[in-house]
Amino acid sequence: MKIGYPCINRSIGCSSGRTFRLASYSDERLEETVRENLRCLQEILRFNLGACILFFRITSDLIPFASHPVCTAAWQETFAGTLRDIGRFIGEHGMRISMHPDQFVLINAKDPGILERSIAELRYHAAVLDAMHLDRTAKIQIHVGGVYGDREASIERFCSEYSRLDESILRRLVVENDDSRYTLADCLRIHEETGIPVLFDAFHHEVNPSGEGVAEAVDLCAATWRPEDGILMTDYSTQLPGGRKGSHAENLDGARFREFLAATAPTDMDIMLEIKDKEKSALRAVGIARRDGRFRPPAG
Repeated sequence: MKIGYPCINRSIGCSSGRTFRLASYSDERLEETVRENLRCLQEILRFNLGACILFFRITSDLIPFASHPVCTAAWQETFAGTLRDIGRFIGEHGMRISMHPDQFVLINAKDPGILERSIAELRYHAAVLDAMHLDRTAKIQIHVGGVYGDREASIERFCSEYSRLDESILRRLVVENDDSRYTLADCLRIHEETGIPVLFDAFHHEVNPSGEGVAEAVDLCAATWRPEDGILMTDYSTQLPGGRKGSHAENLDGARFREFLAATAPTDMDIMLEIKDKEKSALRAVGIARRDGRFRPPAG
């Protein structure tokens, strides 16, 4: 088991997702920004290693506008060495990486333009992970997408478009249950048709259930992951007290997290904490998880 958090470290004073306005794009501006983003990503990963936080979600903004037609910079060639070094660091220390494109990525979109832009964005995400030379345990997670007034047709459209995606995307793509449209049962059905692994979002399952208890849900999702995909990835959060339904908590509820670990044992998984204070909650979760036999210390 590895514990992680997404995209932003609030302790170290830099961002790996710096960007700029599209209107001010230039290849020079892009390369300057990417150089700083990669430097910060390396700093985040070193911080995480020292804290035994071995799971991290890399921001989609690592290479700004990479999937946009305006981007003419040869970023893969320019930063090949740095990206390979980052991937080597990740591999040497037994870390795991994921990415999560923005909600505009919809492979079940009815609009051909949206579909085209979504595929371009997925190609970019896959290119980042490939440039780091990471194996297929580094995943890109997406939601099923829109319902468009016809759930059955939308699920079938997802399955149909999924089958047409590039191999570089297919080897990394996983689908997660969401908090309002598609339940875990829907995602498991899609897995049956496509073979796509199902990432379990525990909070979304609480908000938008399909009848399974947590232990059963984790087992069902874990069974969709092949050995080459690595162990199950799980997103974890709890309800923000006083917030609208589905709002993520500001910080980790230690008692609830202990209950979650107890309920899901012995199924192994890597846990991404979608909690707003980021690494602070991850540090607390690592302290709790150390008493769980599934927890993995850093390699090397």
